[in-house]
Amino acid sequence: MIDMTREELLSLPPTVDVTTAAAVLGIRRTCAYELIRTGEWPSPILHLGRAVRVPTAPLLELVGIREYSKALRASA
Repeated sequence: MIDMTREELLSLPPTVDVTTAAAVLGIRRTCAYELIRTGEWPSPILHLGRAVRVPTAPLLELVGIREYSKALRASA
C-alpha cells in the first residue's frame, strides 16, 4: 500500500486505475478487485472493455476530500 499526501490526491487525473484507487482507500489491490467483483466497491466504477477505471471525485469524497470536485466544477 502507498500512503498518498493530500497534494498527491488532489493532483490525480479524472479517473484512476484500480491499484491507485486501492491506495487512496488504504487497501490492497487484490482486496479492491474482490470488492469490485462482488459489487461491494464503495464508489462508481467504469468498465471499459477489460479495463476498470474509478472516477476520482467520488473516490476522494469517500476519504473526505471535497476540493477536487469543487476544482473540477470551477474549471468547467
